[in-house]
Amino acid sequence: MKTFTKEMQDAVTPVKAIELLKEGNRRFLEKSEFERDLLKQASETTAGQFPFATILSCIDSRASAELIFDQGIGDIFSIRIAGNVLNDDIIGSMEFACKVAGSKLIVVLGHTHCGAVKGACDHVELGSLTGLLDKIQPAIEKETTETKRNSSNPSFVKKVIDLNVKEVSSLIGEKSPILREMIESGEIGVIGGVHDIATGEVKFFE
Repeated sequence: MKTFTKEMQDAVTPVKAIELLKEGNRRFLEKSEFERDLLKQASETTAGQFPFATILSCIDSRASAELIFDQGIGDIFSIRIAGNVLNDDIIGSMEFACKVAGSKLIVVLGHTHCGAVKGACDHVELGSLTGLLDKIQPAIEKETTETKRNSSNPSFVKKVIDLNVKEVSSLIGEKSPILREMIESGEIGVIGGVHDIATGEVKFFE
């Protein structure tokens, strides 16, 4: 599999970037991943990198974006934080990835059985984690259909996971004038999705 070059990155549109990720996830599900020489790719990207997508995902050990989308070294920027929440440093990283390094797509990727979301649903307080979980509260407040509102209700947790992805996706353009301009001009796209850790399948919100 070829390492992404500047020419390859330039040819990718936001829609094409989504298709590349969907194709990679299909390969992952079918156990037909591309054969890659990762050391060669590391060597080929020494002078520069040209990832086509930027993925904000959770730190969960079961949710590696490179693996579930079958991507190699130099293909995607991977930003990871518990609960795939947003802060100024992550916005800055996205601005670098898109405005400076040419990435064409931002993906906000949640996953099933997310421990951070469960902690937020249970109003867990623990050191600096408390502030991080507070960032998930807007999604919890937007969920108004469930009466049992804690982590022992799988339906509630699932709905909050989905809403958190959508909330974070909508905040990207609000918090960054740079990214908002790129989104409005069609230079980049933003899309949310959820990775099922039991099956490996990623379902995008479109």
